[in-house]
Amino acid sequence: MNIKSLLLGSAAALVAVTGARAADMIVPMEEPAEYVRVCDVYGTGFHYIPGTETCLSINGYVRFKYAVAGPIEGDFGDNFLRNAEGDDYQAGSQVRVRLNFDAREETELGTLRAAARIQANNTFGAYSNDADYRMDYGFIQLGGLTMGYLDSLFTEDDGLLTDSDLPIGDIQTNRVSYTFAAAGLNATIGLEDDGSGDFAPNVVAKLGYTGGFGGFNLYGVYEESVGQGGGVFGSPAFTRGTAASSSRTGFIDVNGNGVFNPGIDTPVLTSTSATAASSTFGVLTDSDADAFVLKGNASLKDIIAADSELKFEGSYAFDPSNYSTIGLFNNASTVGNNTDPFFGDVPVEWMVGAGYAQAFGKLGVAVAGVYGETFDNFTFNTVAPFSLVNTGNADFYKLVGNVGYEITSNFDMLAEVSYTSLDNDGQNGFRDNEFDQTAGFVQFVRSF
Repeated sequence: MNIKSLLLGSAAALVAVTGARAADMIVPMEEPAEYVRVCDVYGTGFHYIPGTETCLSINGYVRFKYAVAGPIEGDFGDNFLRNAEGDDYQAGSQVRVRLNFDAREETELGTLRAAARIQANNTFGAYSNDADYRMDYGFIQLGGLTMGYLDSLFTEDDGLLTDSDLPIGDIQTNRVSYTFAAAGLNATIGLEDDGSGDFAPNVVAKLGYTGGFGGFNLYGVYEESVGQGGGVFGSPAFTRGTAASSSRTGFIDVNGNGVFNPGIDTPVLTSTSATAASSTFGVLTDSDADAFVLKGNASLKDIIAADSELKFEGSYAFDPSNYSTIGLFNNASTVGNNTDPFFGDVPVEWMVGAGYAQAFGKLGVAVAGVYGETFDNFTFNTVAPFSLVNTGNADFYKLVGNVGYEITSNFDMLAEVSYTSLDNDGQNGFRDNEFDQTAGFVQFVRSF
């Protein structure tokens, strides 16, 4: 045997022994990768949280808005709106960032859900004007039971079809409610925190139906304790059963009966940069602290044309109530947000409105309008005996129109303009005075 044969034989033997030992070794297997699975039980956008049967959706948008608020002028030269340079209008930009979280899973008691929204809005975004994120809503649902902080049941499915949707009682609150739903019909009863500190809540009921033609909703609310309002034309500032504070026009309820008694109670006269008048709509004049409001709406889809919707809404309040208010006037930071920083949310006795929306592919147009009447406006005499004087109620109307366009997938723009009129009916020597304003905005929204 030559040396070459010996070397080859030795190498072969070594390889055989090494292979046998390798076959005896335990090689750990890699963990199988767990991919995020799509959850199509609740619609698009949901995915299973790995290792659970909980489906989670995260979505939101970034919005850039530029708004212009025109003068708020009265018949006698009053002007309630100025910018930093003294002009009788305001213009400015605003950015909103919104994030929505929605977690759902099926249980033996029905769908268990938790939903939350946080958002940040900067106002007049100049000179490093950062904004904090705040909770816009957060609630839990199990079957038909809902509890948390969200829109009042009285405002669910209400409002007209423009971006400024002109709702009555556009408020959020802590609430507990239960909904029974069957064959398109839904009935809900809710208890809502009134902030009074007692055990009794506000009680809200809603009955609705949704079908191929559209749907309708009927609402009723019993407000157990009407809270104090603010602003010149704010929600009830003279409340039954609650004394006003020195920060607003009102009175100190010396004898504690909730009624202004000339010669006994002390009036609190305040003025603002907007006006020196000390008055408010919706003075409550008896010892009862409660209120009752009714509302209804109806929606008709594709009746006039394909991809169209026609909606009607109306309300009536038996007493001034926080659930029967509307924001009418704006500055540049509130245009399109249904808020009124000048006169406060005006307490409405009755209101009717209608809206129409029509889509043409990527293009959409909408118009809406409301007309109504406020509760009486009262003011204090500024001289003895400081009695309350009824200066009359007010008629109001607001018209809104907009045009929207889908620039590309998940990127839209909207331009909207509105006109507002509030006509105070002077009584007892006070003058009739009408205030009006034109305002509008353009916005761009990137959704995700």
